[in-house]
Amino acid sequence: MTEILWTPSEERAAKSQMQDFAREASQRTGLDLSEFAALHRWSVDEADAFWALVWEMCDVIGERGERGSVAGSEFSQTRFFPDARLNFAENLLRRRGADIAMVFVGESGQRRELSFDGLHDRVARVAAWLRGQGVGVGDRVAACLPNIPETIVAMLATSSLGGIWSSCSPDFGVDGVVDRFSQVEPKIFFCVDYYDYNGRRVDTLSPVAEILQALPSVESCVVVPYAGIVEDSADSERAIGRIGGVEPVSLDEILSGSEAPSLSFERLPMDHPLYILFSSGTTGKPKCIVHGAGGTLLQHLKEQRLHVDLRPDDRLFYFTTCGWMMWNWLATGLASGATLILYDGSPFHPDARRLWKLAEDERVNVFGVSAKFIDSSAKASVSPGREFDLTAMRSVLSTGSPLGDEGFDYIYREVGSDIHLASISGGTDIVSCFVLGNPTLPVRRGEIQCAGLGMQVEVFDDEGNPVEGVAGELVCTRPFPSMPVGFWNDPDGARYRAAYFERYRDVWCHGDWCLETPSHGFVIHGRSDAVLNPGGVRIGTAEIYSQVESFEEVLEAIAIGQSWEGDVRVVLFVKMSEGAIFDDALQARLRTRIRKNASPRHVPARILEVEDIPRTRSGKITELAVRDIVAGREVKNIEALANPEALDHFRNREELDS
Repeated sequence: MTEILWTPSEERAAKSQMQDFAREASQRTGLDLSEFAALHRWSVDEADAFWALVWEMCDVIGERGERGSVAGSEFSQTRFFPDARLNFAENLLRRRGADIAMVFVGESGQRRELSFDGLHDRVARVAAWLRGQGVGVGDRVAACLPNIPETIVAMLATSSLGGIWSSCSPDFGVDGVVDRFSQVEPKIFFCVDYYDYNGRRVDTLSPVAEILQALPSVESCVVVPYAGIVEDSADSERAIGRIGGVEPVSLDEILSGSEAPSLSFERLPMDHPLYILFSSGTTGKPKCIVHGAGGTLLQHLKEQRLHVDLRPDDRLFYFTTCGWMMWNWLATGLASGATLILYDGSPFHPDARRLWKLAEDERVNVFGVSAKFIDSSAKASVSPGREFDLTAMRSVLSTGSPLGDEGFDYIYREVGSDIHLASISGGTDIVSCFVLGNPTLPVRRGEIQCAGLGMQVEVFDDEGNPVEGVAGELVCTRPFPSMPVGFWNDPDGARYRAAYFERYRDVWCHGDWCLETPSHGFVIHGRSDAVLNPGGVRIGTAEIYSQVESFEEVLEAIAIGQSWEGDVRVVLFVKMSEGAIFDDALQARLRTRIRKNASPRHVPARILEVEDIPRTRSGKITELAVRDIVAGREVKNIEALANPEALDHFRNREELDS
């Protein structure tokens, strides 16, 4: 059994909302659901009762209706609470008063606060303006904005009217923005005047004219001042120009006036579209994934209150951009009365201590980052627990890529011994998690603690048989509320079914290669489509990364399978730490470590140095793009990459010709 690194105290576990929920469920059913395994089994066997109790105990505002679910002829057609009526924004705006709803901190030192009353006021003003522009139920509002309070304001205003929100971050190129938003044909477009990143101020108005030219559906463009106010005399209309019928308007103008209009909420069915999110797009034009308001709300409330133990007045932080689903997840923290801590900019400017200092300054209780950030902090020899006052920090959440053993060790060695470290995994496809943390269970080294309540997560072999103790495909064998409503412009659902239900009949196949442990935790080994297959044996790339990135000399790595002499050989590329030397001795040590701690099949046939490694705009390394470049194939959607120039380091490498 894997080493236990943390166990909650009896008092902490007993006072958790997970235990409150288990006690209530036990009382109502007459069953003993005090152990998580029993509670989880009940949550999937009696899904209607489980989700009804989530609705009730999380105080969802709306009418639930009588029916819990209606099964369809296929997995994807099951509908939860088909008689329900609710509004997403109404649930997130339930708290009022002078307490702080959001704190924004910018890379350059800007800091702004917005109270719950102030948030309500701004949403009311933006909603009134949107209504005046003809935005109503089903209309799309798109935004190319940074992680600032105004983005959440605009999203909530759109949702209050029954509109559909879609966003990306302003570092997307023109083609990347157009590839996404042209598919959904937004009526309103929000943009920002500038943003700061890595010590540089980036003008964003110049590309907007080109974007609007390619989006003929847009009728109005709102320019959001990054600093909260217009800082200089640059005129937005002059900078953008009038494009057809599009007249730029400043958010300042929309928010002006002495008295805010009243705010009403359009209550709509459970599956009414709330968000359109986009796949990474590294294998073609991004898929437009439509998520319903009710399913998103219920799933996020379950995860945040039960699995994270998020409470009113907690200060919740997640490092994210508005092009990643963790932004949508973070925003829902308002429904629990939490204060959102928003940061925009590089997490490493001026150095790797930036976000840890933010956690100290803002007294963050729940601190969310990527596995890559944790690894980078370790490589930079940051000791957050000794360098900063993190006594307010109760939980650390990690996602984006698998967190390896060394990352777990780092948190408990350098951050704090009484931290709930929750590695979580899910995705844009479900705007939530399949597997995640649990404040009542021990944390085991390298393992995600459990499957989410209400989620029947299993691991299948190639023949569709459930397995434990060996790696396979992560699947979900029963429907759940946060399944996508569908894909945009996919009227018969063919693309939707092909994305998740082609691998196994009527079973959601998520595309992660993982292992279920004896303790019913999970280890994610990487994406299935990036799994290596030397000698016909499938192995996950994360198994290699966990060994390689424990070397101080290696900053990060990426592994691919290269077709070779009728088989597949493993090729490893490494980006070296500053001042480190790549030589034969290092290669030998890498191979020895991989052979000893993984297996001989994991050992790379070739190890090559590169100056940079390509990433998607949500920060994930992209093995598929590298694999295509090495094979001489075109990368289908270069705009999906944050640093496409990095691909040049992999192109036409002579070392891979022999």
